[in-house]
Amino acid sequence: MSHHYSGPDFSFPHGDARLDFTDLYAFPKPGDTGKSILIMNVHPSAGENPPGPTTTEPFAPEALYELKIDTDGDAVADIAYRVRFSAFERGAQTATLRRVDGPQAAVTGDGGRVIVEGATVSIGREARITQAGNTRLFAGWRSDPFFCDVEGAKNKLQFTGDDFFADKDVCSIVLEVPNSALGAKEVRLWARTLTPGDGGAWIQVERGARPAQAVILVEERDAYLAGEPAHDGRFLAGFAHALEHTGGYSPAEAKRVAGTLLPDVLPYDSTRPARFPDNGRTLTDDAFDSFIRIMTNGKVTEDKVGPHGDLLIDFPYVGPPHQSPVIKAPHETTAMQNQT
Repeated sequence: MSHHYSGPDFSFPHGDARLDFTDLYAFPKPGDTGKSILIMNVHPSAGENPPGPTTTEPFAPEALYELKIDTDGDAVADIAYRVRFSAFERGAQTATLRRVDGPQAAVTGDGGRVIVEGATVSIGREARITQAGNTRLFAGWRSDPFFCDVEGAKNKLQFTGDDFFADKDVCSIVLEVPNSALGAKEVRLWARTLTPGDGGAWIQVERGARPAQAVILVEERDAYLAGEPAHDGRFLAGFAHALEHTGGYSPAEAKRVAGTLLPDVLPYDSTRPARFPDNGRTLTDDAFDSFIRIMTNGKVTEDKVGPHGDLLIDFPYVGPPHQSPVIKAPHETTAMQNQT
């Protein structure tokens, strides 16, 4: 798995698939290296525990979906993109995108400068794209680009090349922004989902950047998912302990390798080609193979699964969903944005 099913026993956080963060991608826009593509995927279309399809409602209207950007290397956010969604009514939903800069980006909240308001969420195969100034936004159902032999992973890493995600969908939030909007040439990214708690305060239920480790290596799951990258040093011993068992590392080597996985952020330099795990992550990078090589200390090198063939050559890059419910057409966005 990537970051799918990060709740207890491969379930969803708080039992809600819409809150389940799955993957984070960052790469230069193909054909225009002055812009970057940032993708936050959530809400798998199928569950493991319990098995079966999840709700067709794309995003939780009570939740906050957030992409964090650290510009100075301290693992504290200096920029935040925040997305809230309307209630899902008559088969339609809309998105509002806000941006926060400076110290407030590290504070939990749903405020910020509105970049896009009332953007149509894509429910079917057609990608509904909203542009506001130099920012493009897509939100909605897409084919899940993650690829992995899940059953092989569960069967003591006896891989057969059976891609569990080949026919699965996910809900994507895709941003196209100029590189200048990232605040620095070299940044570190992570994503999180939050829900309202008692008294109206936001509660972080999911966060992450690097695939698989939150599902497989974390011993203190609740504390990890509720934590911040700046405090990930407290999980170093737990990661090292897990690596000693999964890869046969010596204690000293396990601690060194664990240090390369924490803090849980995705480094990204917009001036260089993207390639996981060194710089960002493209939709075709085999992130799971990269992880299992680390987890097993090179004893297992691949799961025999490759990238999906339904990716797009243009925005939003993730392919159309496999399941396309027939619904009433969503309302158009307001005139302040250009919708295509």
